[in-house]
This record gives sequence, C-alpha cells and structure tokens, in this order.
Amino acid sequence: MSKIAQTPEPPYYAVIFTSLRTEGDNGYGEMTERMVKPASQQPGFLGVESVRENIGITVSYWSDFESIKAWKQNAEHLIAQKQGREVWYKEFKTRISKVENHD
Repeated sequence: MSKIAQTPEPPYYAVIFTSLRTEGDNGYGEMTERMVKPASQQPGFLGVESVRENIGITVSYWSDFESIKAWKQNAEHLIAQKQGREVWYKEFKTRISKVENHD
C-alpha cells in the first residue's frame, strides 16, 4: 500500500480507520496483508491508503454504502475485527464519509 489510490469521480465513500496499537506484532502484520486481497475483490472496492507512525490511519474507498456494509460482514474480515478488539488495538475509531469532491 505504497501509492495513492486512484478513485473515480465523486461521489463515493471513504472509510477512515484510525488506531493505536498494542505492543508486539501478535500476527498483526500477516493479517493486514491477508485483508488486502479479499477487500480488493469485494464488489464496490475502489482502493486503499494506509500509514502507521504513532497513530495508524487506513482509508479505504468504496463506490456505495451497501458495499461497505457487505465488507464489514465478510467472514475473514469478521475474524480480523475480533482480533483487533481483543489483541491488536488499545484504541480505534472507524468513520465513514461521503466524498463529494476531490482534486
């Protein structure tokens, strides 16, 4: 995830996931890699951008809100969400925004 996502003309949606990690990897790196492929194959997926320093921020882009809801219920993603709550994150927040303009 080392490039800027190429998104279509708005409108589309952005899911902004912000997190503070716990100490140690505990399988986090592997799961992060595993989630990219099924997300990119999910209908409505447009792209993803991610950075991690002290705070991690991942923004995924989606064509519509229904696609976001479907991804949230993906079986592999449900496992990752559970691990995140129990093992990987001290704190996290997910925000969903409608993108109406971009340059």
